[in-house]
Amino acid sequence: MSRSITALFTALLLSCATSGTLPAPPLAPPPAFSAPDGWWKDAVFYEVFVRSFKDSSGDGVGDLRGLIQQLDYLNDGDPTTTSDLGVDALWLMPVFASPSYHGYDATDYESIQPDYGTAADFDALIVEAHRRGIKVIVDLVLNHTSSQHPWFRGAASSATSPRRDWYVWSPTDLGWGQPWNPGQDTWYPAASGYYYGVFWSGMPDLNWKNPAVAAELDRVAALWLDRGVDGFRLDAVRYLTEDGDGQQADRPGTHAALKRFAAGVRDRKPRATLVGEAWADTSIISDYFGDTTAVPGGDELPLLFDFPLADAMVQGVTAGSAEGIDATLREILRTYPAGVTDAPFLTNHDQKRLASQVGPEPGKLQLAAALLLTMPGAPFIYYGEEIGLENGPGGNDEWKRTPMPWNGMAGGGFTTGQPWYDFAPGQATTNVSAQARDPASLLSRYRQLIRVRQGSAALRRGALGPLTSGSPALLAFTRVEGGETVLVVHNLSGGAATTAALQVPGASATRLFDGGGALTGGSGSWTATLPARASGIWRLQ
Repeated sequence: MSRSITALFTALLLSCATSGTLPAPPLAPPPAFSAPDGWWKDAVFYEVFVRSFKDSSGDGVGDLRGLIQQLDYLNDGDPTTTSDLGVDALWLMPVFASPSYHGYDATDYESIQPDYGTAADFDALIVEAHRRGIKVIVDLVLNHTSSQHPWFRGAASSATSPRRDWYVWSPTDLGWGQPWNPGQDTWYPAASGYYYGVFWSGMPDLNWKNPAVAAELDRVAALWLDRGVDGFRLDAVRYLTEDGDGQQADRPGTHAALKRFAAGVRDRKPRATLVGEAWADTSIISDYFGDTTAVPGGDELPLLFDFPLADAMVQGVTAGSAEGIDATLREILRTYPAGVTDAPFLTNHDQKRLASQVGPEPGKLQLAAALLLTMPGAPFIYYGEEIGLENGPGGNDEWKRTPMPWNGMAGGGFTTGQPWYDFAPGQATTNVSAQARDPASLLSRYRQLIRVRQGSAALRRGALGPLTSGSPALLAFTRVEGGETVLVVHNLSGGAATTAALQVPGASATRLFDGGGALTGGSGSWTATLPARASGIWRLQ
């Protein structure tokens, strides 16, 4: 479909924002996706906080129309261009109605947050994203609702409320602590009893032992899948059910609930995916893939965020050592079920931003990008990471989620009004416009690495083969898929060039990425030499 027709159809969708009437479907279907057996296995994801991405109305709050305006920055749908990032999928942080700025306490799972726009705006986003080949997953909070949700208001009004058993109640305060903070109580008073909220009183836990709750969330998921979403990011999956004090995480009932929910999603939309937040060590995360004999890739969650690997990469870049990353990768190989797909990342909306952890030094940020985009699995990039966005000066979560700086002017290209929250420090130079045309910028490095990854089946889906480099500063491994073998070497040191002798089958090598390294030798015996914080990627023949 031509760009003019695309623009016309988008305009028609947006014009229906108040009428609720949608125009006819587009004249052509979205482009075919590359991996019918699991598109997410090939995907590079981009995490967006809609409130902070782009404001189209001038009220200072990012919205869905603003996100539509910036889709070409993420992927313009033309594989021959290099001015877009080239990501394959978007993860939208919560977009449902909520009393909070972050949205992780829904008051209505079926309505769009009014600050972000309308149902028609959401439908337009799905159409425009799909037209560019971008999949869209949305954040779905299964563990709890807002205390202002009508379900909970009804449940808390009376012990005989029809919704009472939709939440977890006790006649007394049972005194359970949070799993991660035993000193914090989790029971709160309401009419005729106490309710359980593992996070805080404003987020009462749903009772997943009640089949009516499971059925209702199945219905909600089906509604959004039918609206066109390509899956869900599931928040706080470890805490769905609880069996007593100290038995509030990773319970058998939680795994059973997730298996049932995942089966419902597969039945409704076989090509939808789920990515789970199980913030834990490798052995616990591995359990959430489920049974890989029943369903290839796992019958529970096909993608799980790899928090230990994220910590290892950030710490490795900070310290200039590859040892922790290498150990974590080997642990994953020993622990994860065969055939599952990892979800590596560097930071997310709950963590201090990368540039504020490792420092704003360009070499470290470019090294971190190369690490992430050569890892096995489906990598996730937090918005702003590709330009080195820093944390704000405060410790509250809002400073991890500040507005995206598109340029260095007042309003940052984010809004024509007053931003809902201040920009992070350095907006004058740390912005998209300043980096977009600079081939040496961090943004250009992300664009280049994503294209290198997408151009190699081994980097997209290849098996990982850790190598012994002989140096604590060097991380070396192969990625192998079919007949393609790719050798990857990273020098995490900030000091002098480092050399490693590597035994890898192959007679000759073709450079896929010029990160400053050199590879010599052949016939299975190679010598890799890399300057400080350099990365090398070669295809071996």
